[in-house]
Amino acid sequence: MMAPEPVISCKSVWKLFGPNADHYFSTLRGAPSFQSIREAGYIAAVRDVTLDIPRGEMLVIMGLSGSGKSTLVRCLSRLIDITGGEVHVDGQDIGALKEKELIELRRSKMGMVFQSFGLLPHRTVLENVAFPLEMRGQDRHTRRARALEVIELVGLAGREDYFPRELSGGQQQRVGIARSLAIEPDIWFLDEPFSALDPLIRREMQDEFLRLQGLLGKTIVFITHDFDEALRLADRIAIMKDGAVEQCDRPDRIVMNPATEYVAKFTHEIDKARVVRASALMQPVNGTALTGEAIGSHQTIHDLARLVINDPREAFPVAGKDGALLGVLRRQEAIDVLLGDHA
Repeated sequence: MMAPEPVISCKSVWKLFGPNADHYFSTLRGAPSFQSIREAGYIAAVRDVTLDIPRGEMLVIMGLSGSGKSTLVRCLSRLIDITGGEVHVDGQDIGALKEKELIELRRSKMGMVFQSFGLLPHRTVLENVAFPLEMRGQDRHTRRARALEVIELVGLAGREDYFPRELSGGQQQRVGIARSLAIEPDIWFLDEPFSALDPLIRREMQDEFLRLQGLLGKTIVFITHDFDEALRLADRIAIMKDGAVEQCDRPDRIVMNPATEYVAKFTHEIDKARVVRASALMQPVNGTALTGEAIGSHQTIHDLARLVINDPREAFPVAGKDGALLGVLRRQEAIDVLLGDHA
């Protein structure tokens, strides 16, 4: 059975900034380094990135300031034109779309939330949320009904007539999220949406965001520089450095097996037991004698700590959500992760 076509697919995407960057790019051969490109007077904001994002996935892109993560997201939505490569959205090469077609694609399929809330100060919450529907030309009754629906979804029911200045930072961020949800996007781009919030509100917004994703199942590209935030939210994490993706994988695989020294520095202080799931350490049964109740493949080693320490079994059966046996978790492997001894 063939894998479904990804919602977003980018192949060998480059974005260079500098004088006559297209011509300079045409002269490049092989895999030039970020430094060699800079020495030629150009910035490789995105450097030979290839990614596929399946439907319903939350891909978190992270890296230090200047790593290229925000530029990459703007390439995926064609807010900026790429220098080389291809970006496909639902099978369409967005680089080949005319301006009118591109605007229609964004209006019909894409929602965007940025760090600066960008709310219209002289419009109420209801009017801010309904604004993109107004731009679509929807009638007043229809856009009001949809705006009220998403305002309730993000927990702001009763504040429809407030102005942005009357809301807290977290509430303003919820208005921005509601506004992007109003158009019912298939694809949602979020660029460090919670970074301006204090830690407590940020945690609450992450919880709210996970709840919304559970309800709506959007395809999401989420930018952050906070590894803890990435670990909480991501199905996969793409870590960028100097415009290139150093590693793109599930959080537990990145933590257990960093592909480069740079990725290893990102993961060094992480409590692996809180990230690594039983499925990541699971091995084939291969005739292993198994007794007792199975553990869930989705459970983290931290969740299983008490069981692993107190249960004398040397191996635990691991089951999926449907109860089917998937493999075996060896007790010593789990203890090594708990003690920080796993290589």
